[in-house]
Amino acid sequence: MLCLSEQDLLFFVMFFVGVCDLSIKMELSSIKDAFDRVAKKQKLSSSKSQEVVDQVGREIEQALAAIQSSRDLSSPADQKSVLTELKFKINAIGPFQQLEGSNKEVNGSIIKYQRPLEKLLNPDISKAYRNVDFDTRIINQIIANHFYRQGLFDLGDSLVNEAGEPDATALRSQFLEMHQIIGAMREKNLQPALTWVSANREKLDHIGSNLELKIHRLQFVEVLQNGTRADALKYARTYLAPFASLNKDEFPKLMGCLLYAGRLESSPYSELMSPIHWEMTTEELARQFCTLLGQSYENPLSVAVAAGVEGLPTLLKLANVMAAKKQEWQEMKQLPVPVELGKEFQFHSIFVCPVSRDQGSEENPPMLLPCLHVLCKQSIMKLSKNSTRTFKCPYCPAEATVTHCRQLYF
Repeated sequence: MLCLSEQDLLFFVMFFVGVCDLSIKMELSSIKDAFDRVAKKQKLSSSKSQEVVDQVGREIEQALAAIQSSRDLSSPADQKSVLTELKFKINAIGPFQQLEGSNKEVNGSIIKYQRPLEKLLNPDISKAYRNVDFDTRIINQIIANHFYRQGLFDLGDSLVNEAGEPDATALRSQFLEMHQIIGAMREKNLQPALTWVSANREKLDHIGSNLELKIHRLQFVEVLQNGTRADALKYARTYLAPFASLNKDEFPKLMGCLLYAGRLESSPYSELMSPIHWEMTTEELARQFCTLLGQSYENPLSVAVAAGVEGLPTLLKLANVMAAKKQEWQEMKQLPVPVELGKEFQFHSIFVCPVSRDQGSEENPPMLLPCLHVLCKQSIMKLSKNSTRTFKCPYCPAEATVTHCRQLYF
């Protein structure tokens, strides 16, 4: 097990940050220099090419003018002499040799430009790989469910059959139903969606969903636009009336639409015909379908891969720094530097002690000091010499004892 003292850890973090910052600046600088060289060569090549083309063009124009204006060149022999002279002048210019030379210079600078790009954008990611003993069955189930969630049922079935993991099909039928409903909604067929919300009404009410009203609203607009006013009124009385008392703002607007049956697009309520309502309702159904399944709407495998890609540059820098210090980062219980991810990857609250940089846990929970600063329990115990004396808060002049600190719960 690799152990680092506080001084070593502080040095390591500062060294890591400094190396990362300097390395990034150097890489960006080298890429910019290489790009500037390519741009300069390309500009010179373009200018040179245009100059050669203009030279050849002028010689051709002069030859044509000589043939057309001179009366002494009526014989084929005289015309041939003009063309022979033109050929001699063009050979003297050497357009192909000049163009080839400038193109070679541009291609050479492009090849040199590719090298820093490949180094920065196509690194050896195996350096950031950490040996972990994965449960093969769980991995197979995750991948199979990924395919089922995406609607790739044939691909998921093939994986299950080849891997011999029949348990991986536990969610297949549910995701199949979800995709059938979504597919029907994209064809503006709401009957499967209405059947599903009706069967799951109690569960949807429990999570505060108004999905059933939104689907009935879509159907009402379709009836209003494609049917008669009487059909729309009958549908409203049958399916929308039960929601009237809970949606006092929505219901009058829908009733106002009855005045524009068959011409809703030219009414004050034309926005109800926008395709965005279908898209948003379809997405909401998929979200709530997954919620009732106890599954996240975002694909777990896609989220894991995206988070890994975002954190990969930091891990690669860490691997390079550790290699320079001849230390093995894979043996650490936790990384000595934070891997910053976007808010889309934050699914629950966490606390990292500002003193020790350790993440809070059941064994090392966050503790609230009387001054309202928060430290982890182990940091407080260290500062108080195992509760034997008062200690000063690292962030303000206030003093406290362990008994004055309270545990926080996230």
